[in-house]
Amino acid sequence: MNIWIAIGATVVGCYLVKLAGLLVPAGALERPLVRRMAALLPVALLAALTAQQAFADGRVLVLDAKAGGLAAAAVALLLRAPFLVVIAVAVAVTAGLRALTG
Repeated sequence: MNIWIAIGATVVGCYLVKLAGLLVPAGALERPLVRRMAALLPVALLAALTAQQAFADGRVLVLDAKAGGLAAAAVALLLRAPFLVVIAVAVAVTAGLRALTG
């Protein structure tokens, strides 16, 4: 039963956050600081999520095949490879490292 209470609370919370976003006056959204934060915040959140997924296992820092795949993807991005090539390189390097390390 506790899981359903948590799901219901999450649903209500998400709805209230969405509603709060719709109630913000347009003038507040046109300020330069708000525009800059709105442009940079998704990138920062995605970078934090990527780092957490690649380098953490619970509360422990790990350097495994995922970190190698992420490094290979970063190199492919620096070489200006197309997005699908970046993904393919990351997948191939991660799979190769997992095959080599067991």
